[in-house]
Amino acid sequence: MKKRLRIAVVMGGYSSEYDISVRSGQTVLAHLPAEKYEAVGVLIRPDAWTAQMDGKAYPVDRNDFSFNVDGKKYNFDFVFNAIHGHPGEDGALLAYLEMLGIPHSSAGFDKMALTFNKMYTLSAVKAYGIPVAPSVFIRKAEPVDVDKIVQNIGLPLIVKPNRAGSSYGISKVNHKDELPAALETAFAEDEEVLIERFIEGREFSIGVIKLNGKPEVFPITEIIPEGEFFDYEAKYLGKSREITPAHLSKKEEKLLRQTAARVYEVLDLDGVSRAEYILQDGKPYFLEINMVPGLTEASILPQQIRAAGKTLASVFDEIIQANLPENLRA
Repeated sequence: MKKRLRIAVVMGGYSSEYDISVRSGQTVLAHLPAEKYEAVGVLIRPDAWTAQMDGKAYPVDRNDFSFNVDGKKYNFDFVFNAIHGHPGEDGALLAYLEMLGIPHSSAGFDKMALTFNKMYTLSAVKAYGIPVAPSVFIRKAEPVDVDKIVQNIGLPLIVKPNRAGSSYGISKVNHKDELPAALETAFAEDEEVLIERFIEGREFSIGVIKLNGKPEVFPITEIIPEGEFFDYEAKYLGKSREITPAHLSKKEEKLLRQTAARVYEVLDLDGVSRAEYILQDGKPYFLEINMVPGLTEASILPQQIRAAGKTLASVFDEIIQANLPENLRA
């Protein structure tokens, strides 16, 4: 009988998304097939990295990403990345794992760094003809000309941190005198801010996973927030309607699915992603992509997995098997 592979499910991180990441990691731990994998939660915090086993926490040796229990050393065959934000989603942790030769569930560290930066991602997909909203990029130390921004982009605007997730620090600006406060909110999360024209239309979230070398698109979710846009409360506190699968014409569904697959391909991604789009007048505007999608009970991707007729266990298994070296695959 082939031995079970030891899987580290990394969670936590150094950002405002710490608690959400822990909840996502716990979901992965609960659903990994126990007959194939020995799953160990690894909590990543700024002050400590610890492996969680039998109700105890053991320090992780960062020289080789191992831990020691009563004189016995434990190594990992694979790392399942459930860290939203730094250092899991921006590629930093993945670069470390790749240097150690430990396979993981995400795209390569360079692709993770690219997609975590909203401005870089928009520039990349725009070069391939994917529609995006007009935008302005601002660093914290730079002067802000409110009148020029409004003149160039128009109103309303969406102001968001350039490198953050879970809708932290995002504001909608309907009048130009609201822009300074929105910038202050965004700069509290990141020293780089993206200001985009607000695209009016239907909003959709689309999960994509690479299987057998090709992107597979999950059933599409339409997001109908109670407020003006899909903010943190809408995303995690139930203040939105999420319809999976979305009610779309065959033409609209085909267009969105093709666009989602195309974005995944042009960014040369691996693992599972979830991207957001606004459909306006038959044109799908790309908003952003999340390379470590939320996996909590309130998250969108689990809804899409179920709508595809799959289980979380089967999809997590597919992610691991697709990213393992040949000699370790089942």
